[in-house]
Amino acid sequence: MQSQNVYKDQFAHTYSIVARDMVTGEMAVGVQSHWFSVGNLVSWGQSGVGVVATQSFVNPAFGPEGLALMKKGTSATDALKELIAKDSGKAYRQVAFLDASGNVSAHTGDNCVESAHHIVGDNFSVQANMMLNDKVVPAMAEAYKNHADLPLGERVLKTLQAAQNTGGDIRGKQSAALIVVNAKPAKNSWQDKKINLRVDDHQNPLQELERLLKVHTAYEYMNQGDLDIEHGDMDKAMQSYGAAEKLFPENLEMKYWKAVAMANNKQLEAALPIFKYIFEQDDNWRTLTKRLPKAGLLTISDDELKKILDL
Repeated sequence: MQSQNVYKDQFAHTYSIVARDMVTGEMAVGVQSHWFSVGNLVSWGQSGVGVVATQSFVNPAFGPEGLALMKKGTSATDALKELIAKDSGKAYRQVAFLDASGNVSAHTGDNCVESAHHIVGDNFSVQANMMLNDKVVPAMAEAYKNHADLPLGERVLKTLQAAQNTGGDIRGKQSAALIVVNAKPAKNSWQDKKINLRVDDHQNPLQELERLLKVHTAYEYMNQGDLDIEHGDMDKAMQSYGAAEKLFPENLEMKYWKAVAMANNKQLEAALPIFKYIFEQDDNWRTLTKRLPKAGLLTISDDELKKILDL
């Protein structure tokens, strides 16, 4: 892994965090930068293996090659040492590796644009370059430690927000990303990332990332509600659907599938006001409802269907 000319490498001057939840074993990378689509370059992760943040004058090979080494059992520390030793542009790199066992290591090259620092803590590392001031990285470390009660994705977001509130990237802000992977290897490649969110170009990327994380969580509650129904627990399903609506109250689709689930489970009378509200907002949902019985998604009688459609 050799850099032919460091100035031909893509920029991603930025601040980031790699972290592992010591209870769940989940691992995450969070990043924000004044650079387009920073998540495409900086953040790498694989369930049951580890996570990587590679930034400054980015050598993207650190991502896949670092994960490959950690997958073979090489610790984060030894994997980073091995790859840095081969890189002729090491003085311009800023990189952090974290493996599934919680080993973590970081490198900040001498030629990274100041303010450039990293702090390695217990199961996490925060790193930044081209920051407005030297307070950014310590603020990130403190924020991460002070929000141990939050789920990992939210905790990482709080860490990024602390960086921005302390000064952040000297150039401003443009893009952000958050990935969370599971403690154990995924059975299928499409299940590898538990959370995979990117804001490629936005005036306030962390605000948008926070919104997307809330939407993601809401849909996770919806999925849980569907599973609860499969398991025959309607009370628990309604709790899950309610949690989803609380996070995303303006979303008609969440209300709609909740109403469908209620109708399918002998709660039609309670579902009717929900259907009525949805149809008043957008009559296309009424048309969709006509199509559901044929697909097996609405298992009610013809009279009950008519009762819904006549609202």
